[in-house]
Amino acid sequence: MRRQAIGALAGAFALTLPWIVSFLTGTAHGYSTGVTVLVSGLSVLGASFLLAWGAETAEKDVPRAFAIAVLAVLAVAPEYAVDALYAWNAGVFAGTERGIEAGNLAVANMTGANRILIGIGWAGVALFTVFRNGSSADPAVKQRDGFLANSVSLDRDIGLEIVFLFLATLWAFLVPFGGGIDILDMAVLVGLYVAYIAIVLKGDVEAEEAHVGVPAYLQRFPKPYRAATVIGLFAYSGIMIFTAVEPFAHGLEQLGQNVGIPSFFMIQWIAPLASESPELIVVVYLVNKARSTAGFNALISSKLNQWTLLIGTLVLVYSIALGQYGALPFDQKQSGEIWLTAAQSFFAISLLVNFEISVREAVALLVLFLTQVISEFLLIRGLLELPISDYQLLLVFTGIYIILGLGLFAARRKALAGILRQSAGTVSDAFSSADDQPRGAD
Repeated sequence: MRRQAIGALAGAFALTLPWIVSFLTGTAHGYSTGVTVLVSGLSVLGASFLLAWGAETAEKDVPRAFAIAVLAVLAVAPEYAVDALYAWNAGVFAGTERGIEAGNLAVANMTGANRILIGIGWAGVALFTVFRNGSSADPAVKQRDGFLANSVSLDRDIGLEIVFLFLATLWAFLVPFGGGIDILDMAVLVGLYVAYIAIVLKGDVEAEEAHVGVPAYLQRFPKPYRAATVIGLFAYSGIMIFTAVEPFAHGLEQLGQNVGIPSFFMIQWIAPLASESPELIVVVYLVNKARSTAGFNALISSKLNQWTLLIGTLVLVYSIALGQYGALPFDQKQSGEIWLTAAQSFFAISLLVNFEISVREAVALLVLFLTQVISEFLLIRGLLELPISDYQLLLVFTGIYIILGLGLFAARRKALAGILRQSAGTVSDAFSSADDQPRGAD
């Protein structure tokens, strides 16, 4: 096992070496677009494995929810970097056409990333979990009679994350009414995430799972060396992702533009898809190791931090660039994008309140997401004519998600009440002066 683990670590580091050398020597600037995408993409792949191994190793010493939260933040760090760049330009060029466009792009990139995480991430990983080779032996996969009825069972301890995501989603519906992303949005959304982290830090370290491969090897290290190794893996992979994903995303944008895809569409969809790739790679890796629960926990944690920290910190970046406080402005279409993103999140949460997601529910998430994106693309290209504007089309899909979500919440009201009670108990236990209870205990 030692030799195999060292070989796997060496292989992951080897994938990042071409990017390190080209980045440090400056030769990356001379690469063609295709070579840049290849070299930076391999680095992202290698860093993603290092991130996953670091998080799994950390589960020996810290609450699993916290380890996964750190993993989620680092894995979506590229999305933060790309979105912060647009928010910064919106502040620097405030009042100009370029500044207005940058503000809209910041919102578009953020909403695109969040919808990709659910529409492709949650749906795709659920389908992969059920249909991958060996899924019948995965305890998280439930075989059910009926058309596309097989489902993935989720860890009930993820209820706290679902409730915080639900609260953030409800607040997101209000954001467009403020005329921009403002300091109140930052206070509420960032405050929600800080409260969540404070609660999971007070949780117990769970009984150790039987890890294999690299995590099993690293967990044998003495605690000081193990901690240093985990921190080193997080730091190294975080730096790799931070430096490599932006050229990777921009390279994909350029390749898309070369074949006639509009730049605004590329920035809303292709760039976030590239910047979300580390997270998706990590989750697929975990699921493929029959750690479906950890994979879905990571996805839900990623959605939570993007739907709180990412939105909430945009106004901070914008104000710093502006030189004074100011709400990040956006136009009417971006208001529709925010409502649609909140509505998709609302519907997705309604699917999870019973701690399961079936194949048919995953297909519904995926089909709704793809239908909206493809319709928008065809409208932009003039290949589809509708009696409504693109903004009104966003509102139509928003309404569909909300109606479906309300119907599911009504049908699953007992499950919703149960998850709220469980989370309230978790919060109470976390801040109680009595002995701590395990997360999820009623």
